[in-house]
Amino acid sequence: MPLIISSPHAHGGDSIRMTMLTVVLALLPATIVSVYLFGWLAVLLILTCMLTCLITEAACLRLMGRPLTTLLDNSAALTGLFLALTLPAAVPWWMAVLGSMFAIVLGKQVYGGLGYNLFNPALSARVILLISFPLSMTSWLIPMHVGAAALDMYDLSASLAFFLSGPEALNLGLDAITMASPLGHVKTEWTLGVGVAEALDAYHYSYLDAFLGREAGSIGETSALALLIGGIYLLARHTITWHIPFAYIGTVLLLAALFSAIEPARYAPPLFHLFAGGLILCAFFMATDPVSSPVTPAGQIVFGIGCGVLTWVIRTFGGYPEGAMFAVVLMNCAVPLIDHYCRPRVYGHGSGR
Repeated sequence: MPLIISSPHAHGGDSIRMTMLTVVLALLPATIVSVYLFGWLAVLLILTCMLTCLITEAACLRLMGRPLTTLLDNSAALTGLFLALTLPAAVPWWMAVLGSMFAIVLGKQVYGGLGYNLFNPALSARVILLISFPLSMTSWLIPMHVGAAALDMYDLSASLAFFLSGPEALNLGLDAITMASPLGHVKTEWTLGVGVAEALDAYHYSYLDAFLGREAGSIGETSALALLIGGIYLLARHTITWHIPFAYIGTVLLLAALFSAIEPARYAPPLFHLFAGGLILCAFFMATDPVSSPVTPAGQIVFGIGCGVLTWVIRTFGGYPEGAMFAVVLMNCAVPLIDHYCRPRVYGHGSGR
């Protein structure tokens, strides 16, 4: 039986609305970097996703006869921000709208709303978009300040035309304004028989650039520094605990270190995995979703290790260069099983009395 404690109870001071606002604030550094790198395209993408999520949530609440005041908990807006930060800057407006609707309807409301979703809504929508539109979801614009960009993303009119109508509206060839992500480049070069070190050298890869965010990728995952600042803020506020992010990142680093030491030409080094793709974003922000992650510290460590193993395996052997978001969604499926086997022993049970 669960331990029942009588009143009085002291309120911790947190609420759903405050928790969501805390996460939004933690994402602010990554959001600022995304605007610095991708200009108005990042702003348009973020606003489109957030507004669509709010409108879709309002429509769902109205259809279910629930009060619209639920919108004030900031969860729909946060889902929109999460989704936008996982998307490439080159995605068209309708894809952002479609993904936002998927996130709210299929990722959240179909299960009963906030607190009942089996998967992280933003990640589930991102996976659907990646499977449905792989070309658009893997077309990475060259960020501003990273070489000569054919599109001035600080120009609102040009960015708006690109966002609404694509590169054809500006008479630009898409190949002229895109580049491979580091993960994609390494995987492609390996299929051509090129080793990791040689591939990174040809890419002019820099750990400093990757740490600061001056590289291609989804708008909110490029800067490891910005995401670490946000993650530390969440830990300091006790919004999340260390168990999932440390177990997740530590597992990826351990596997990368072991295999890189055995065959460095085949396997990328640990720091490359740490700074590349959405590892830090998923570890601190997506995998720690309290609804779709285990409830016990032991279960969270198991969950984090599973995410780390899957991320490294998909990145190394899978068909997609990035594995972090697939890993979290797949491990979401295992949460009921993890909670079952990692349940704490009931107080007094098994004492022989």
